[in-house]
Amino acid sequence: MLAVAGGLALALAGCETNDQATAQSQYMGGVYGNSPVSSSAPRDSVSYWDGDSIPGKPSIKIKLGEQKAYFYKSGQLVGISQLSTGREGLSTPSGSFSIIQKDQAHVSSQYGDYVDSGDNVVVPNVDVGKDKKPPGDAWMPNMLRITWNGIALHGGPLPGYPASHGCIRMPEFMAENFFRSVSTGTPVTITH
Repeated sequence: MLAVAGGLALALAGCETNDQATAQSQYMGGVYGNSPVSSSAPRDSVSYWDGDSIPGKPSIKIKLGEQKAYFYKSGQLVGISQLSTGREGLSTPSGSFSIIQKDQAHVSSQYGDYVDSGDNVVVPNVDVGKDKKPPGDAWMPNMLRITWNGIALHGGPLPGYPASHGCIRMPEFMAENFFRSVSTGTPVTITH
């Protein structure tokens, strides 16, 4: 989403950071938003979903060191997702959690990048707790909250390394599958 303020806009992608302020973002897993993906962008050769016809109780295991999420139904692996988790200083917590809230069209007003009208990043990694923010919201599609202080799984950009403010971002098609297949109370285990 874009919101204009003083000639700049805040394009937010929930828990997003952009260490390289470039006009063409390179994300794994295809196009994110309206930005084209460079032909040299890393490709997501990991993510897959095969859980629609498998019955059973869901659970999610996240391995931070691998930057991968593993989705199980009754103990059977039915999907793997490439991730981008919290970057240094804003790490994703490890431990045992559960889904405490689901919101398919969640927006947050916490993090993002200042961009100009041409979608070029002008100031990366804006934190509204520290930086003045123009009006607007961060889009976090298929959000699955695991802590009340803002940690969630959701669709978002994957630069190929930990880059978020603590959230667990995955390709949008995987976020859709996870969202559709869990309910509140679904266990989520995060390990290093």
